[in-house]
Amino acid sequence: MLLPWRLLLWQVALTLFHHAVTASLCLGGSDIFASVRENSPMGQFISNLSISGEPGANAVRLCLTGDNADWFYLEGRTIRLNASVSRVLDREVQGSVLIAELTCYEDDVIQSQYRILVEILNENDNKPNFLEETIHPFTISELTAVDSVVLTVKAVDADGDMISYIIDQSSRDAWFFRIDLPNSGNIVLNKPLDYETRTHLQVIVWAQENTVEKFNTSAVLSVNIEDGDDQYPHFLPCTPVSPGVPVCTNPTYTANITHKQQDEVLVFSPGPIRAEDGDRGINTPLIYSILSGGDQGRFVINNRTGEIQLTRPVISQRLTTNFTLNVMVCQVNDRLKYSVASVLIRVLSENMFPPIFNRTVFKGFIIQSSSPASIVSTYGNQVLQVLVSDRDFSDGLNPHIHYSLHPPSGLYQVTQGGVLIARTDKLQAFDRHILQVVARDEESGEEVSASVDVEVLQRGQTVPRGAFTEQQLFGDVDSRLAGGIAAMIMVLFLSSVLFLLLRTMRRRRGPRNADEHAAVDLGKHPNVVSSSRPVFSLEESLYDSKAFRHEYESSSQSDSLHGRQGVYTRRHSLLPPPSSPPNVIVSDPGGRSRLRSDLFPVVEKPEWRPEATESAETLRVSDVREGSATGVSTGVHDDDITAADAETLPGDNDTKTNGWEET
Repeated sequence: MLLPWRLLLWQVALTLFHHAVTASLCLGGSDIFASVRENSPMGQFISNLSISGEPGANAVRLCLTGDNADWFYLEGRTIRLNASVSRVLDREVQGSVLIAELTCYEDDVIQSQYRILVEILNENDNKPNFLEETIHPFTISELTAVDSVVLTVKAVDADGDMISYIIDQSSRDAWFFRIDLPNSGNIVLNKPLDYETRTHLQVIVWAQENTVEKFNTSAVLSVNIEDGDDQYPHFLPCTPVSPGVPVCTNPTYTANITHKQQDEVLVFSPGPIRAEDGDRGINTPLIYSILSGGDQGRFVINNRTGEIQLTRPVISQRLTTNFTLNVMVCQVNDRLKYSVASVLIRVLSENMFPPIFNRTVFKGFIIQSSSPASIVSTYGNQVLQVLVSDRDFSDGLNPHIHYSLHPPSGLYQVTQGGVLIARTDKLQAFDRHILQVVARDEESGEEVSASVDVEVLQRGQTVPRGAFTEQQLFGDVDSRLAGGIAAMIMVLFLSSVLFLLLRTMRRRRGPRNADEHAAVDLGKHPNVVSSSRPVFSLEESLYDSKAFRHEYESSSQSDSLHGRQGVYTRRHSLLPPPSSPPNVIVSDPGGRSRLRSDLFPVVEKPEWRPEATESAETLRVSDVREGSATGVSTGVHDDDITAADAETLPGDNDTKTNGWEET
């Protein structure tokens, strides 16, 4: 009986020992506590297992389970990090701890379980970021006090680093703000704001980590300035006191009225009386009033529009010719914010007549020289003055006339006295310029114009004394051509006279007493004609004028003429009246032509004087060929008018012959 029981006990003991040996392969382990840095590479070591069995042998099997089990894998009895390029361990994403479980199986029977706790060590791998709600555009009033906190910015760092805030001094409006405390993010107003100068500001703020790496980021703050009621109203147009200063100098408004005007809204210059609130963003309603100068209601103002109306006319006998009004504008909501402007109203006589020039074309001369400026002259070397007269003024002088050239000239300028000034060194001799002078009445706006014909004379050339020149006969013909034409006319004229003289002398022959009688009849001195030849009545064929005959007679009595027949002798006492038709064009040494009207034919006694042919300044006729039964034949050359004559202008009052000798 004892033997079976012993065998049974031994069998039970052996079974228990077998199970004990097998269970020991999963025993010896414990919970795993480890750490790993974020961003660690694939296969990073985590921990070793302390179980007795070898996984994969002796029917022992290990298994990882839990939420973060996929971040690990087993390599024998070693746990490693399961990461990749596309799957990086990030503390800011995964959290600070990875939790998993390790289960040990033996013959598919769970023998033990262990916890795995892996801390993720932080690395400084993130930049700070501003919170969007703290950097949105914001608005502050221009009346905000300096040193006030106007905004608080906030930035966060995923790594939990401390952050400091800095205003970028290179930003455009950095000087308006400052940071109160580096780590607070409070932005303080550092300078007063002015809506009239700047309505928008921008500033750059940096957020920086207090770490070795000093990672940072920036944000642009946009600040809108709200207008505040801090400006006074001002009149328009606004003239700034200085550039960049929003303070205006009020204009002086002016208007003109006459004695007849009444019940009219006045029109002012430089514009209507109008003001605006200095705070353009608020544009507070304004009210106008006349402080002084209203002349007991003669002038009234619309308190909303600023229009001034004349209620009754000005008495013509009134001594005052001007009214000065002080007009005030102020804000409706604050009468202490006001501005005052001056209004000048001038009482003028009624404009009945426009300004006029005394002629439409003025003639001017300028002599070429090296002088940078010279005054343009007119005939007789008098200063050319282009003036207008206005019959609205007793003396004809309108003080409000302004003279100008239209179009403006680079060679000429006109003064307000109507005097033309030329750039002499820029002019060329024989040039001709047509200028238009415009006279404008600055009060009435009336304009009138006249032309000025300016002729440039060469150096040393004399300014003509009168307007009756060769150009009136020949227009703009060249002076040398005019001189040649004049010489030809002279030759034809003399030839005709001599032809008639010879013809008459052939027909009429008589005793000396007859000649004398004829001479007396003609009003000439008897010694003028030859005693052996008949006299031809010149006045009957050429100068049928009693006035001329009278002047000729008086001249002959004072100074008898001597010489051959047909000689033209210059006598100023024999000058015909300005309307006399005979005129001769002669040429001066400079090639210019001049009008001569002081040569007249006379008949002289034939008397031979050889010395007369030696004069270079004498108008000569060919020698008288005596012995002819029919009379005397003469000839005149086209070069007999010499330089001495060209230098003498018509109108001389001397009684000398001036180069025209009696021969």
